[in-house]
Amino acid sequence: MTKFKTSALLGAAALALLSAAPATAAGVKACLITKTDTNPFFVKMKEGALAEAKKLGIDLKTYAGKIDGDNESQVNAIEACIADGAKGILLTASDTKAIVPSVEKARKHGILVIELDTPLDPITAADMTFATDNFEAGKLIGEWAKETLGDKAKSAKIAMLDLAVSQPSVDVLRDTGFLTGFGISVPDKTRWGSEKDPRIVGHEVTAGNEEGGQKAMETLLAKDPGINLVYTINEPAAAGAYQALKSVGKEKGVMIVSIDGGCPGVKNVKEGIIGATSQQYPLLMASKGIDAIAEWAKDGKKPEATAGKTFFDTGVKLITDHPVAAVPSIDSAEGLKLCWG
Repeated sequence: MTKFKTSALLGAAALALLSAAPATAAGVKACLITKTDTNPFFVKMKEGALAEAKKLGIDLKTYAGKIDGDNESQVNAIEACIADGAKGILLTASDTKAIVPSVEKARKHGILVIELDTPLDPITAADMTFATDNFEAGKLIGEWAKETLGDKAKSAKIAMLDLAVSQPSVDVLRDTGFLTGFGISVPDKTRWGSEKDPRIVGHEVTAGNEEGGQKAMETLLAKDPGINLVYTINEPAAAGAYQALKSVGKEKGVMIVSIDGGCPGVKNVKEGIIGATSQQYPLLMASKGIDAIAEWAKDGKKPEATAGKTFFDTGVKLITDHPVAAVPSIDSAEGLKLCWG
């Protein structure tokens, strides 16, 4: 198994930011707008933002959609932040296209808008994006699955459990990254579902939760009960997929791969429910977003992207207890030390 050095956890750029935290910003107003208040990823993101805001003296208000995909609530939240005189907004957009006019309005009011986790479409609509390289996260689990299956990869039957019909950027990047890593041609990387490979049984959306994952898996199993590889947008969807497989006695011999790195998901790797997952770091996204707002309020300085990328990369690691030589990874024990939720 390949072990990353400690300094590789966040990447050189992230470590540089960590060593340059801004001074206090007492009296500065800011907002955090997440997709939901229930997904553990966004719960942890909120905790990280609130903790950093408290440390710096920033007055942070938090908002969330009712469900993943609730663009209207996020639009209303941006309006509230503008009216409140916020200096900065941290946003995880549910609809990465529909929210853009509201983001542009906020920026015209002099508000720094930082997208967390999910790049806007176009990514330049926000002042900066702090996120996992979601394409790379998908590519890692695709490469691992291909190497693990070996010759069986050529005859795999793959279920694709995506996020939403609106295809937000995070959804597309993870899906197409996985397929690329697995060696499947993706004609149009701006959307999922363009591939023609017969190994793909189908795509179903999950809303990124366990119930949605279970329903999506049931639908695809009805289409082809011979599915032996399941890609999932996140670990709650993976848990739902496993329940669907277990209910029909098919949990053995079906590989599930996912993305998140939350503690429940890493435990599922340890228990053999998930074969491999790509871990991301929401606490870093949130805390560095707050730091960036403080810097903006202090001297008008905007955060810079990671060298060679259009966003600030907060890092990703593959977690599996069945490593393959071709793909760097850490085991579930190490993953549990780094997990969240």
